Amino acid sequence: MAVVAIIPARGGSKRVPAKNLVEVAGRPLIEHTIRHALTATTVDEVYVSTEDHDVATVATRAGTRVIDRPLELADDTASSESVLLHALDVLRARDGHDPDLVVFLQCTSPVRRVGDIDLAVRTLREADADSLFSATENRDLLWRLGAACPEPLNYDPADRRREQDMHPQVRENGSIYVFRPEALRREGHRLAGRTVVHEMDYWTSFQLDEPSQVSLLDWILRRPEFRPPVLWPKSISLVVFDFDGVMTDNAVLVGEDGAEMVRCTRADGWGIARLRDAGTPLLLLSTESHPVVSARARKLAIPCIQGVGDKAAALEDHLRRFQIDPSEVVYVGNDVNDLGCLDLVGMPVAVADAHSEVIDRSVLVLEHAGGEGAVRELCDMLLEAK
Repeated sequence: MAVVAIIPARGGSKRVPAKNLVEVAGRPLIEHTIRHALTATTVDEVYVSTEDHDVATVATRAGTRVIDRPLELADDTASSESVLLHALDVLRARDGHDPDLVVFLQCTSPVRRVGDIDLAVRTLREADADSLFSATENRDLLWRLGAACPEPLNYDPADRRREQDMHPQVRENGSIYVFRPEALRREGHRLAGRTVVHEMDYWTSFQLDEPSQVSLLDWILRRPEFRPPVLWPKSISLVVFDFDGVMTDNAVLVGEDGAEMVRCTRADGWGIARLRDAGTPLLLLSTESHPVVSARARKLAIPCIQGVGDKAAALEDHLRRFQIDPSEVVYVGNDVNDLGCLDLVGMPVAVADAHSEVIDRSVLVLEHAGGEGAVRELCDMLLEAK
């Protein structure tokens, strides 16, 4: 069964200018939705429909295909259904037929858990339904504001029940829609035919519709359970570790003779050994020039470059010398002197206690701090990804 994800993302927006490109939790808003789509195992292809060059650039760099949307379908009056039908017509002209299922994702509802899209697709398939929408539980007491007086919609004021005694009801959260293209073409809307629901939690109900909601979504999407899925490079040619603050806890013990000692964890060493044995090239890169750095590199049996003022230049030179594609490099850092390296590679990674700028520039933020198992955590993730 062929399943495609379609993400409409026009360039214009009145309440929040360039809304789909607004930075939220360290990346453009659209990228959160793209990452969920690309990591969904049930989705075969991901398309972004846009008329905007900047949106198309972000979408292409993130790994999706772009469908050029006509300008007449990019104004405030164009419906989502008209955009979806245009995208399906483009795909039908290319392939000669529609996909079996469409996953329609809205950038402005970016809060999802890893696996939500796959669960939604499976729910529709198992129910043999025509369409599905994601929703959150709703216990609000709703009223319609009329010309004369407000009218209750979902309860009787004369028989006011407790929330827990109300009939179960849900509210669309705008995050995930799944439908069969023939149902959309037949009836003209996304929830045609037999419809089922994929329920999601309270936090997924938040959307970006006005500027004041940016900071709230930023806070939600930085929570560990809502961080976007990790998109590993298709091929990993090198993993680079900073030393201080990554392999150590960034503290130093200084003796009365000036001798310095640092603290590392054996768990990190075991993780590196397993990753090295799996054939992954490794490198230690440090600004510091100290015997302890060399000693640790020898212990771990990995190459070491140290005593460099410009780490990014040193890394770039190393990649050029060994003909390594920067997009296939993982770099783990913790402080501002790592920013150049993080911007250079395809997979920038930060330890849990990294500087805020490092966290913002990283695709992956580890749960462990430097010197407290961060290296082991990354090694285990890379081995699992392999």
